[in-house]
Amino acid sequence: MILYHGTNAVIESVDLAQSRIGKDFGLGFYLTPDKQVARRQAERKLEQFGEGEATVYKYYIADEALTSLKTVRFDSYTLDWARFVLSNRKNRTRKQIHDYDIVIGPIADDVVGYQIRRVEEGIISDEQFLEEIKFHTITIQYLFASKKAVELLQRI
Repeated sequence: MILYHGTNAVIESVDLAQSRIGKDFGLGFYLTPDKQVARRQAERKLEQFGEGEATVYKYYIADEALTSLKTVRFDSYTLDWARFVLSNRKNRTRKQIHDYDIVIGPIADDVVGYQIRRVEEGIISDEQFLEEIKFHTITIQYLFASKKAVELLQRI
């Protein structure tokens, strides 16, 4: 399987210590099978940080490798997915709240932070939260959350 990572940074090797807190699926290295999504992410990072170059890195992982790791997959926007995203987005520590090596599922819409505040303040329900954070079309992301998982990625 081919996956892409868009960034404004030079990546010599994947360093999980560089991952940011408060992301959809927690700490780790995020990739997508959609090259255009990775390109947009790279451009967004360049715009956000104002330095570097918008770059899309390409990786390969054998499909069989995924079966050797602890993996969870969310195939669509569900309440379980929304609650998982909410829990990870609210986690402001460097301690992972799950023990998966890989998490696969839809990307949440960019306004997740605003919607999380609305849930926490009781303005909207979990079900409304789910509807509000759906991306216009389902775009899948892969989180490689463990060293074991990252070691299976081959940059090409």
